[in-house]
Amino acid sequence: MSRPINALIDLSALKHNLSVVRRYAKCARVMAVIKADAYGHGLLRAAEAFSSADGFAILEIDAAIHLREAGYQHTILLIEGFFSKSELELFERYQLSAVIHNSKQLQMLSAYKLSGKLNVFLKLNTGMNRLGFTPEQFLKALETLQSNSAIDQITLMTHFACADNRNDRKEVIEQLQCFNSVVTNYDLPCSLANSAATLQYPETHADWVRPGIMLYGASPFSDISASELDLRPSMTFTSEIIAVQNLNAGDTVGYGQTFCAKQIMRVGIVAGGYADGYPRHAPTGTPVLVNGVRTRIIGRVSMDMLHVDLSKVANAGIGSPVVFWGKGMPVEEVAQAAGTISYDLLCSLTQRVKIKT
Repeated sequence: MSRPINALIDLSALKHNLSVVRRYAKCARVMAVIKADAYGHGLLRAAEAFSSADGFAILEIDAAIHLREAGYQHTILLIEGFFSKSELELFERYQLSAVIHNSKQLQMLSAYKLSGKLNVFLKLNTGMNRLGFTPEQFLKALETLQSNSAIDQITLMTHFACADNRNDRKEVIEQLQCFNSVVTNYDLPCSLANSAATLQYPETHADWVRPGIMLYGASPFSDISASELDLRPSMTFTSEIIAVQNLNAGDTVGYGQTFCAKQIMRVGIVAGGYADGYPRHAPTGTPVLVNGVRTRIIGRVSMDMLHVDLSKVANAGIGSPVVFWGKGMPVEEVAQAAGTISYDLLCSLTQRVKIKT
């Protein structure tokens, strides 16, 4: 029998979460972010669920070509653009859109003779200080693009650094004001809002919103749950108990003996560890479901297994189902306990986890 560790992808949840985006951003087009194999959900699987979106944002040109060859006619945006002049032929052939964020890309565009037209998203750095032209460089870059006969539609964009902080609007408003002050004289489509801004800042919706994490049923905020936002978990990561140990007071478990029983207790050994994508750094106390009952992991997560406390799950034994995260166990809670974020967990599943729909 195969190892009982699986990830169930709920396509109906993905579709529902897209409808929530539409509910918040009624007048904007939706660029569904499906980078990193759709946050671990599978590129084509997510594209099918998000087929009613207006576009897809991804990172890898191979993935973009895969979408085109699968028949998707949506706008497909490469959010880091192109990296060499030779890639421009692929952008042209497959009608891909590119984010333009540095002067080297402008030079490559000027040197390459496109036979068709290329749509681009010109990125303004308003304070994220990651990608994009400074306000001083931006208008010159825009003029360069507008003078290039091979460029068709230009969309102006930026990215917010702190939209997920619901208690402090200052940084978002400052970035928005910076963006508006630079682009005010240009009647061009704009794209600003990620998931957090889509939910929290309607003034940022503009022409395109670019939701990511909310599409996969996780909240971008630390102080409001996904369920409160009417988001449904789309990935449920599961396994089973494969052994049970009965401990006496003073017994320890796992590598490093980091957990010591204070009293007689039962512990379950679960098929699942960091080689499957469960975070090795998750400490004792990280929540988990066993037989539908909330309990905790104990001891150190190993490569292939971890321990769970069965003190409050009296009927659990070999074969009892375990939910690491997903339905009944919000991925945000697990991530917080493990000192990371839900993005990290969703993207971390390895190839030996069986995907089911």
